[in-house]
Amino acid sequence: MKVEPRHDEDENEQQPVAAVRDEAAGGAVGDVVIVGAGPAGLTAAYQLVGHGVRSTVLESDSVVGGISRTVEADGWRFDIGGHRFFTKVKVVDDLWHEILDEGDFLLRPRMSRIYYDGKYFDYPLKAVNALRNLGLVEAARCVASYAWARVRPPADQSNLEGWVSARFGTRLYGIFFKTYTEKVWGVPATEVSADWAAQRIKNLSLLGAVMNAVMPKRNQKEITSLIEEFQYPKFGPGMMWQRATEKVEAGGTKVVMDTKVTQVRHRNGKAVSVLATSEGGDTEYPVSHLISSMPMGALLAAMDPPVPAEVARAAADLTHRDFLTVALVVPESAGFADNWIYIHAPEVRVGRIQNFGSWSPYLVKDGRTCLGMEYFVFEGDDLWEMDDADLVELGKRELSVLGLGEPGIVEAGYVVRMPKAYPVYDDTYQANVDVLRRWLQANTPNVHPVGRNGMHKYNNQDHSMYTAMLTVENILGADHDIWQVNVEEDYHETSSSPTRTSSPEGGTGRSAPITPKRPRPPVS
Repeated sequence: MKVEPRHDEDENEQQPVAAVRDEAAGGAVGDVVIVGAGPAGLTAAYQLVGHGVRSTVLESDSVVGGISRTVEADGWRFDIGGHRFFTKVKVVDDLWHEILDEGDFLLRPRMSRIYYDGKYFDYPLKAVNALRNLGLVEAARCVASYAWARVRPPADQSNLEGWVSARFGTRLYGIFFKTYTEKVWGVPATEVSADWAAQRIKNLSLLGAVMNAVMPKRNQKEITSLIEEFQYPKFGPGMMWQRATEKVEAGGTKVVMDTKVTQVRHRNGKAVSVLATSEGGDTEYPVSHLISSMPMGALLAAMDPPVPAEVARAAADLTHRDFLTVALVVPESAGFADNWIYIHAPEVRVGRIQNFGSWSPYLVKDGRTCLGMEYFVFEGDDLWEMDDADLVELGKRELSVLGLGEPGIVEAGYVVRMPKAYPVYDDTYQANVDVLRRWLQANTPNVHPVGRNGMHKYNNQDHSMYTAMLTVENILGADHDIWQVNVEEDYHETSSSPTRTSSPEGGTGRSAPITPKRPRPPVS
């Protein structure tokens, strides 16, 4: 095992980090280690460089960006999940444009549809399109169901099914909400908390959707679902994080890839070093502050000495939903104008289909496009363990079932697996997170969880970045409560944009859907 020298002990370093002092805190910043080179980790590194502080970023993967990466294969580029660059947090938007030049952004139209019962519905709903697809008889049933729900709403509105049915009627709920939600979270909609629906669609009533269809407002942003335009890096979201990596490295920060943190050593009420494993063996990095975007449960499991049994149980109880994309190369004529299509069809397992050519022409090649068949899975289940070739064949078959093209038009296929893509928000997750937070605060207050997995919190890319920005300010002497980022119900509808110096109390976003505890799938 080798020991990484402190920056201030390395004769080759130009300006020792320990020499950068925080006057408000009255002490040296010292050695800052960041775990994870995703949006949160690289934002923290970028902000530190802006304050003259160099850090070390340790990334277990060979690609930066986390779930916001762009995967490249044979000249094709795949966005993992589809990342619209839209935020109401102004300092995050400013940072995007500081990292990338204006010419690097495209302004893209937001286009998406819902597939149900062999038909494609415009989303947001448009009256003529919806009536034509539903037919007069089914439309009348939907209106009657809606009217009945207004008179006699479901008694139990604590779950997504009851909450949505009360506001849309049971028939529209079955068409536009049930199947997709169950594919995403892997549990029945009756076991998903109504809180998620309340925050995602609380202003999108049936009346409001119809009114928007009849009298749409240009570039409507009051409701999440009605945003018409967004920014997008022309080579995909990974372009942002590759450029950020270049900039932090130019500022003296080290970004060490293919390096997994295995231990966080602590004593006397603080973390003192991390042990990381790479192809070259184990390396110990001294720390004065540790910013962590690694999964929160894994962070606590890595503590040395180990955490108490009850804390270890809470850490082990945090789980994740995993994700895979089957990317199929097809002729451009087989594509569609949508960014993605939501698949509300139980006869196929695909949950959503991206058309990467509609995101950016720089992701695809002339005369061809690439369709991303997205599957929400648990690591270790049948889809996760399926051979790549079989997954490509599954994607071809389901493409045909959906009427988007026969298997013969597919020229090539690629599979991208993304473990721990989404923290699972089961009915014990919040209590578990609270246990871990209390232990960290009492025993290692210089360890700072950030980002979606780092906080096991329902953060989008912009929220993850904002938690990192506020954490850096805390290290430099501020006193922000980063756990208040992304808790406000109406963030996407009416929230004003916080400034860099404003307190995040009151929230900047939304909380998570609560799902029941599910047994882990067997891992072969």
